[in-house]
Amino acid sequence: MWRLHRAAVACEVCQSLVKHSSGIKGSLPLQKLHLVSRSIYHSHHPTLKLQRPQFRTSFHQFSSLTNLHLRKLKLSPIKYGYQPRRNFWPARLAARLLKLRYLILGSAVGGGYTAKKTFDQWKDMIPDLSDYKWIVPDIVWEIDEYIDLEKIRKALPNSEDLAKLAPDFDKIVESLSLLKDFFTTGHKLVSEVIGASDLLLLLGSPGETAFRATDHGSESDKHYRKVTDKEKIDQLQEELLHTQLKYQRILERLEKENKELRKLVLQKDDKGIHHRKLKKSLIDMYSEVLDVLSDYDASYNTQDHLPRVVVVGDQSAGKTSVLEMIAQARIFPRGSGEMMTRSPVKVTLSEGPHHVALFKDSSREFDLTKEEDLAALRHEIELRMRKNVKEGCTVSPETISLNVKGPGLQRMVLVDLPGVINTVTSGMAPDTKETIFSISKAYMQNPNAIILCIQDGSVDAERSIVTDLVSQMDPHGRRTIFVLTKVDLAEKNVASPSRIQQIIEGKLFPMKALGYFAVVTGKGNSSESIEAIREYEEEFFQNSKLLKTSMLKAHQVTTRNLSLAVSDCFWKMVRESVEQQADSFKATRFNLETEWKNNYPRLRELDRNELFEKAKNEILDEVISLSQVTPKHWEEILQQSLWERVSTHVIENIYLPAAQTMNSGTFNTTVDIKLKQWTDKQLPNKAVEVAWETLQEEFSRFMTEPKGKEHDDIFDKLKEAVKEESIKRHKWNDFAEDSLRVIQHNALEDRSISDKQQWDAAIYFMEEALQARLKDTENAIENMIGPDWKKRWLYWKNRTQEQFVHNETKNELEKMLKCNEEHPAYLASDEITTVRKNLESRGVEVDPSLIKDTWHQVYRRHFLKTALNHCNLCRRGFYYYQRHFVDSELECNDVVLFWRIQRMLAITANTLRQQLTNTEVRRLEKNVKEVLEDFAEDSEKKVKLLTGKRVQLAEDLKKVREIQEKLDAFIEALHQEK
Repeated sequence: MWRLHRAAVACEVCQSLVKHSSGIKGSLPLQKLHLVSRSIYHSHHPTLKLQRPQFRTSFHQFSSLTNLHLRKLKLSPIKYGYQPRRNFWPARLAARLLKLRYLILGSAVGGGYTAKKTFDQWKDMIPDLSDYKWIVPDIVWEIDEYIDLEKIRKALPNSEDLAKLAPDFDKIVESLSLLKDFFTTGHKLVSEVIGASDLLLLLGSPGETAFRATDHGSESDKHYRKVTDKEKIDQLQEELLHTQLKYQRILERLEKENKELRKLVLQKDDKGIHHRKLKKSLIDMYSEVLDVLSDYDASYNTQDHLPRVVVVGDQSAGKTSVLEMIAQARIFPRGSGEMMTRSPVKVTLSEGPHHVALFKDSSREFDLTKEEDLAALRHEIELRMRKNVKEGCTVSPETISLNVKGPGLQRMVLVDLPGVINTVTSGMAPDTKETIFSISKAYMQNPNAIILCIQDGSVDAERSIVTDLVSQMDPHGRRTIFVLTKVDLAEKNVASPSRIQQIIEGKLFPMKALGYFAVVTGKGNSSESIEAIREYEEEFFQNSKLLKTSMLKAHQVTTRNLSLAVSDCFWKMVRESVEQQADSFKATRFNLETEWKNNYPRLRELDRNELFEKAKNEILDEVISLSQVTPKHWEEILQQSLWERVSTHVIENIYLPAAQTMNSGTFNTTVDIKLKQWTDKQLPNKAVEVAWETLQEEFSRFMTEPKGKEHDDIFDKLKEAVKEESIKRHKWNDFAEDSLRVIQHNALEDRSISDKQQWDAAIYFMEEALQARLKDTENAIENMIGPDWKKRWLYWKNRTQEQFVHNETKNELEKMLKCNEEHPAYLASDEITTVRKNLESRGVEVDPSLIKDTWHQVYRRHFLKTALNHCNLCRRGFYYYQRHFVDSELECNDVVLFWRIQRMLAITANTLRQQLTNTEVRRLEKNVKEVLEDFAEDSEKKVKLLTGKRVQLAEDLKKVREIQEKLDAFIEALHQEK
């Protein structure tokens, strides 16, 4: 307490010296005091201006002493009114020692304050380098593995040891107090000496303002009253804007430097100098989560509530320009008044060393610093949009995913939607307006989606459509950010600038928002660069009346501030919602797994892709099994199929006309001519068709026949589709017919039967063919005449009138054949008249055409029975054949014909079998592989061909697991970044 009392007495003495002493000549003006002193003690001085620390273009090492310069002032000699006659040196010594205490305490306080303020200035100027920790080598982060910091810490002296080395300031102060008490008799004189000495020696220190402020306080108050509040606000607003622009320039310069550093690091990585794993960025992980979610739930319903920045606005309102300013590249196709955004474009912005863009489904990188790559990127986006738009439509809901990386980009995911229109113009689909509204609502109904509402400032706000739509989806404005574009045109053309302020503040229409921003996106020239637009924007707002008149705040202007605000809002919503979504998908996964265990306990959870791979292997195995078919089996089925195809032509067009001739010479001549014509025109083509159909039948048999317990009917649709498509693509070799024609012609020319076994085989073949024709003929006659008496009695069936007439005609014709068994194949006209009259005599009216039709079947049956009887006679005719039927009443030329046909069939089957096994099976296998590859790339085909509850359940389970894993990885990375 006594120390405080002494200090108070000393201060009173000092003040009295300053006010009343006539020994001090001249006074220091306030302007010569230091800036910090003026700002603390003279806040109302008229010459004072609020000066903020200027940003330095480069870092310098400096301290508070270099920042605050001490000046030595020339002082006029001090004259005291009382001069002691003797030199009282103990009093002088005590005064100096007491003054030392105040010097130490004052310097400590002033120096501490100055050091703290200087440190805060340094801290504000240093950028946040937390995102660039990867530049530091791994050895720095792992230094504790190589150096034992704990041993070093233990080796250093502790705070108690260091305190012992420091001087005991309490003892020093106590000694000085004792000296002061010793000279109590000279207290008044000591106080005067201390006051004068402090005044002389501390003028250059921060403490001088405590005295100077008392002299000029009244004068500064007078000057301050002359400065109006409006001028002060305008001055502060202008300085704030300049400071913000300077800060942005410094950030841009730092970003460029960072980009160059990252390039150098990546170049070292390419050369193998610095190998290390680069983790996937946080925004890329989040973008992958959104991509998986869009595949899982394309309708964006309650399953998908993760944040996106949805960019909506009227057509030509400047949505694309705002996105390009945020992405720092002209990446979107442009058109004057034409709708260019025809489908949603999801743009994932992330920070990277190079300014590049790439699509989700492509590995090509577009260098956004090169104009040719920018043009190629715009063209590719336009092509993808037109590809997504179906025929008869104008817009499409299918999303195009684009990643843009570059230095200084704010990390977020934006979705650019087609512009909202009011009227459907010519060339558009009639439902274009409704489709755009439905797409916009589908994205905006997500409760965590950030709606970036773009409004054209150069047109009347009443003409806007999007504001009503946004108000419906977000009536309280809790996730809407309003952006007014083309402010330069608005300020130039709008007669009332306050109207812009009303729009920005949301007072002109009933739409609420989290924030309101005003931007300028260029002068309307599509060839402007991003740098030129940014400079133009900064220059406009620097001179804009909207800022100078306080209609807009500094943080509400420029696309740079907009991107920062949107990014902050985006990540805030991500952190708030991602864990909730992860929990939701965990519950969904548990439900799906439980359902699978209850319904399919013994089956693996295979999705469509895995099921397709399994089916693909089965189909290829079945195709390979075609090559394992025995040659005997191929030849048997080929010969049988070919005979079924040509038997009618052989019997009806070759054998029967030749057999009805009068002698063997005419028979052989007729047969040779008809065989030659048949071989040249029809037979090779028929043979190739039979071979191709046989291959199809065998392939289908292998594909569709059940495999027992291993058969899975879920693959039936897919196998059928693969079979049909493969057969459709397969074409038989065109050269096969030419070579086959020669072989068949040579086989039919050969008439030499070498042994009895071949003769008997030909007779057997002939009997089978004739019996089959006889059976068909009898069935035709039975259908013609109706049921016989046995069927009529047993099955209570009756003949129709037509069948009755046919039956009577048949009986009359059979009587004629019994009378003349050698009757030719055709009826004469008089014979037809005779038959008709005989029937009329019995009361049966008959038409001549009916008589001819009935005669054809009756004579055919008679001829076939006669031919079969002739076959039995020819069984013993091989001996006569060897003698060329010389001196023999038995002629078996028909047996030779059937032997030629049978041999031709065998040779043709053998030739086709060789072509099948050597060529066509391999070509078919190749076609099957191509079809399977095409189906593998067509997701719609797989969804259509692999259906069922089991497939859908496995598909949902796989996607939910993938989403949950990606969400967990993203949450872990998000916590690590914190």
